[in-house]
Amino acid sequence: MAQNASSSADRPTGGTPELHLGVALDGAGWHPAAWREPAARPRELGSAGYWTDLASEAETGLLDFVSIEDALRVPSHDVGRVRSRVDAHLIAALVAPTTSHIGLIPTVTTTHTEPFHVSTAIATLDYTSRGRAGWQPRISPTAAEAAHFGRRTIADPTPAELAGSQPSQALVDLFDEAADAVEVARRLWDSWEDDAEIRDVATRRFIDRDKLHRADFSGRFFSVRGPSITPRPPQGQPVVAALGHAPVPYEFAARAADLLFVTPTLADGPAPVLALVDEAVRRAGRDGERLRVYGDVVVFLNSGTESGAERLARLDAAAGSPFTSDAAIFAGSADDLADLLLDWSDAGVDGVRLRPGALPDDLTAITRRLVPALQARGRFRTGYPDGPLRALLGLPSTVPNRYATV
Repeated sequence: MAQNASSSADRPTGGTPELHLGVALDGAGWHPAAWREPAARPRELGSAGYWTDLASEAETGLLDFVSIEDALRVPSHDVGRVRSRVDAHLIAALVAPTTSHIGLIPTVTTTHTEPFHVSTAIATLDYTSRGRAGWQPRISPTAAEAAHFGRRTIADPTPAELAGSQPSQALVDLFDEAADAVEVARRLWDSWEDDAEIRDVATRRFIDRDKLHRADFSGRFFSVRGPSITPRPPQGQPVVAALGHAPVPYEFAARAADLLFVTPTLADGPAPVLALVDEAVRRAGRDGERLRVYGDVVVFLNSGTESGAERLARLDAAAGSPFTSDAAIFAGSADDLADLLLDWSDAGVDGVRLRPGALPDDLTAITRRLVPALQARGRFRTGYPDGPLRALLGLPSTVPNRYATV
């Protein structure tokens, strides 16, 4: 789905816009030793109650969305950290009926997953959440992940390739495949017109066949005929998000996504990253709706008994090594974090996605200390507006169907 060329000149400027804020959930938290914290619930990581509690807490804080991490591999061979995962999409489907306003963005990989299956799964999530579904496509670039399926051979990328400084053709192909997967999903979401279901008992017509359309996608990686087996989602087009650290994933986001998560450094802020994103958008020839950009930060916030820096040091000692991340790491007070986020907002990001270092401690610190600090500055909402996730993110809440006839 083509979108609009995004540049720093196109982003909102002036005034004091409200900050958009989401949270990324991953197991017991982003620090490998988080599961050993007193408030952690390591025996419940696969339980319904654990995830519904986290989503409800995030919704209490009026956050835009929760994204749920997933991958086709366990984090590492270190037995001292969480080495299990639950399916992110199924977790999102689980918490959908227990929440009312917050967006739900599960990660679903594209490399070994059929886009037809993904499209119906995300469309169904949009129904069960009443218009709050999103999807974060993710590539699977390792040989170990490919070995789970045995259908293709993938060589492990080098550190330089993963960093984006020297992308191989194989890595570029994986992102091209992901872009095709998103395009297929978007076509399938449109393959039913909004009023295709008649449900006329008298004429025994459940659907109007003229309002069902084939996707008829044929590309390098797969061919999909369509139509979908699931009617058009409530949002028309659920939100597609992407994580990027380098030009190749930035271009993927420019081609395929509504929302891009980036990883600025604390020292430089978002300006250098936004310039790279703008260039990627121009190369991709994006037109239509502007790409939204959120900055990612891993957070360790002060508690009642120790500072965020002390908490991080204690967790590092428990893990046996300093914590590192692709994203900036913040350790300190909610007020200082609020200052940082507003600086980033004023520098041009559309929002920030926070990664809690330890759950539930850092999530509750976000909702009960950071959010009030932002509200006191007049920069964060005091209630949810009406409308679907698209509207909450500032995207058009009504998306025309590409196949609809007049």
